This record gives sequence, structure tokens and C-alpha cells, in this order.
Amino acid sequence: MSDIKPSELENIEFAFNVYGSQGILDCFYLGKLCRVLNLNPSLETLEKHGATKKEGEKTMKFDEFLPVYSALKKEKKDQGCYEDFIECLKLYDKNEDGHMMGSDLYHSLSNLGEKLPEDELDEVLEDCLDEEDDEGQIEYTPFLRRMCELDPPLKPKKAAPPKK
Repeated sequence: MSDIKPSELENIEFAFNVYGSQGILDCFYLGKLCRVLNLNPSLETLEKHGATKKEGEKTMKFDEFLPVYSALKKEKKDQGCYEDFIECLKLYDKNEDGHMMGSDLYHSLSNLGEKLPEDELDEVLEDCLDEEDDEGQIEYTPFLRRMCELDPPLKPKKAAPPKK
């Protein structure tokens, strides 16, 4: 792949081997692998590129993953970034002071756009969200920084899935 730099290829191969076993990736982990590589495709896009909803349904070799990575990297230009997300959450910042209601954030993540399942939403909030103040307000910038991995999460991320 001519659009993948040698140093990038090394990182891709390392991440692939963390999520895969013996050069083969269970497509159930395709989304996690892409996110580790700083890609943020939607679930629909991942499914289009071979992701599955259950383990063991489909596998992918490293050389099959590289075109997927290249395609998703090209599509990344159309994905939102940290600054875009800040602008969205400012809509909920009634006092324009960097705070919003925690319930508004929960509602947004669970009901708008590509909805997060409740268990994933709870995990994200536990890992990345500071406590609400007495009025139920949260500071949304630190939350987004953790979500976009500009700052470390409050809790360390769980280990990679066990190799088979």
C-alpha cells in the first residue's frame, strides 16, 4: 500500500498482532483495532469492511486488513474531530462556562446519531467522566479530551482480548 508509511506499517502490524493471533484477526475485534490505530469509523462502516457482531464468524489476515486500513484512513477526513465535538456540546452549555448537565450528555450519547448500547455508555462514562457537581453539571472538555485520547482516561483501559 503506497499510502502507508513504513513507520506506520510497523505500528499497524504491532496492533494487529495484539488483537489477532498467528497473523489472523477475528473480525469481531476490527473496530477495536481501528480505534487503537486512531481511526474512528462508524459501526455501519466497520460492517461494510468486514466487522462482525459475534466472535468466530469471520477472520481476516494482515494483508487483507491493510486495504481496509487504507480505506478507513481516507474516510477519516470525513469524520468528526475533537474540535467538532466541542462545538456540538457547546449547544448544551447554557451558561457558556464549559459545563453542561450530565443527563444531557448521557441522553446525547445514548439517543443521538450512532447510539451507544447502555453497557458501553456506562463504561465510557466511568472511564472518562469526572463527577457531577451539586447541580448535576459536568465539565465537558476534560471528558472529550479523554474520549478522543488527548488525555489519559480516569481508569486504565482494560487489557487486550486474550489470544486464542
